[in-house]
Amino acid sequence: MKRTKRSLLLIGVIAVVSLMVMTFSSYGCKQAAEEPVAEEPVAEEPAAEEPAEEPAAEEEVTLAPANIQFMNSKSEIQAQLEETAAIFSEEHPGVTVEVITAPEGSSPFERITALYASGNAPALAMLDAGQIELLEEKLLDLSNEKWVADTTEENLLFGTMDDGRVMAFPFTVEGYGFIYNKAVLDEAYGGNFDPASIRTIDDLKSAFEKVEASGVAPIIISPMDWSLGAHYLTIGYAVQDKDYAKVLEFLDSLKSGSVSLIENDGFNGLIDNFDLMKEYNLDKEDPLAGTYERGPENLGQGQVGFWFMGNWAWPQIATFDTANGAYGFIPVPISNNPDDYGNSQITVSPTKYVVVDKEQNSEEQQAAALAFLDWLVYSPSGQDALVNKCSCIPAFSNIPIAPEDPLAQSIISYMSKGATMPMVLDVPTDHWSALGASMQKYLGDQTDREGLFGEIEEYWKNVE
Repeated sequence: MKRTKRSLLLIGVIAVVSLMVMTFSSYGCKQAAEEPVAEEPVAEEPAAEEPAEEPAAEEEVTLAPANIQFMNSKSEIQAQLEETAAIFSEEHPGVTVEVITAPEGSSPFERITALYASGNAPALAMLDAGQIELLEEKLLDLSNEKWVADTTEENLLFGTMDDGRVMAFPFTVEGYGFIYNKAVLDEAYGGNFDPASIRTIDDLKSAFEKVEASGVAPIIISPMDWSLGAHYLTIGYAVQDKDYAKVLEFLDSLKSGSVSLIENDGFNGLIDNFDLMKEYNLDKEDPLAGTYERGPENLGQGQVGFWFMGNWAWPQIATFDTANGAYGFIPVPISNNPDDYGNSQITVSPTKYVVVDKEQNSEEQQAAALAFLDWLVYSPSGQDALVNKCSCIPAFSNIPIAPEDPLAQSIISYMSKGATMPMVLDVPTDHWSALGASMQKYLGDQTDREGLFGEIEEYWKNVE
C-alpha cells in the first residue's frame, strides 16, 4: 500500500470523530426535544399528504448450513465474542460460528500463516492493521459489501489495496494511554480529580507522589511485549510530528540510519516517562513477572491509581470494579512543556480488521462469514454485541448505539475535542516481538537507555 495514501490516517481519525460525535449526539444522548413553535391556524383545508415512506426492511438472507471459524486476535474479549457468535447462530439456524484464538503474545499474522499452511484457515480472521496486504491473494474481495458505504475511506485505509479493492472489515476503533481509577485519584487529591491537570512529566510525577502518599501504589506496568512494543514504544514515532506523512519520513530515516535516538527529544521524553513509571511500579521488585490479568485486577480493586493500557481492557476491569465505573484516560506526557504535541493527546485509530478467506472455505462458508459481518453492522442484536458486549467503538456511522463503558466514553470525549493522535501502524509484523523484547530488557534493568536506543536503531536498519 502506498505510504502517501497511508498519510491520510490522521485525517481519517478526524473523520471518525465527526461521524461518531454526530451519531452519538443524535442517538446515544438523551436530549430534551425542542418545543415546537406555535403556528396560526390555517383556514384552508390542508392538502392531503402522501404517507411517509417507511425505511426498507433489511433483506432476509437464507443461509445454507455451514460451520465456520473466526480467528480472534483480541484475547481479552474471547468470552464476549463467543457469546456474540452464539447469538448469531441462534438467529441463523444451521450456521455455527466457532471462535478460535491467536494466542496472547503472538502475532495474528504468524497464527493465520500457520493455519493456512496446515490447510485449516478460518473463514474469518481478525488481523492487525498493516497485515492485510500480506495475505491479499488469499482473501475475498469485500468491495461490494453494503457496509463499505457506511464507513469512511480512511477507516478502510489499511484494508484497501493499491488497486482500490476493499479486503478487510474495520472491526473497532481503539485508543490507549494511562487509565486512571478516579476513586483512587479523588482520595489522593482530596477532592475531585481533574485529568486535564496532568499535561507534563512533572505533573504525572506529582500525581504518583500523591497516590503513593495515600497508601496506594501509583501504577502497575504490564510487561507483555505487545503492550511495550506495539503500543508504548510507537508513541515515540507518533510524537515526531502532527503531520503523519512526516512520521513516515521519520521511519524512513530510521531505516537509512540517519536518526540518532539519543539526540531525539520525543524518544528521550518517552523514556523519561518510562523511567518514572519504573520508579513507581507496583511490581518494581520483579517487573518482568507480571501478567496482563494483574493490571485490570489491581486497577479495578483500587490497588493502583494508573495502568498503561487501552479501552479493550474494560471488560476485565469491570469484573473488579470498585469505583462505580469512574475510570478514564490521560495522555502519556513526553516533556515538561504542556504545549508539546502528545502531552494533551491520547492515541486513537481503527486497529483490528476482519478478513474473509476464499481459498480454504466453501462458498457456503464464505456466505455465512459475510452474513456475520453484515449482522454486526445492521442487526440491532449484532450492533449491541459489537458495541456493548465487546466494548468496541464502531467504525460505522449507521450504528446508533453509544458505547456504555467509561473508557470508550473517555476516548470519544478526547475525539470530540480533537485531542487525539494517530497510532503508528506502518511497522513490520515482528516489530512488537523484536522491540517489545528490547523494552522488556530495559524494564528489567538488563540494558540502559543507550543500549535500548541502539537496539531500536539496529532493528530499523535491517527492515527491508
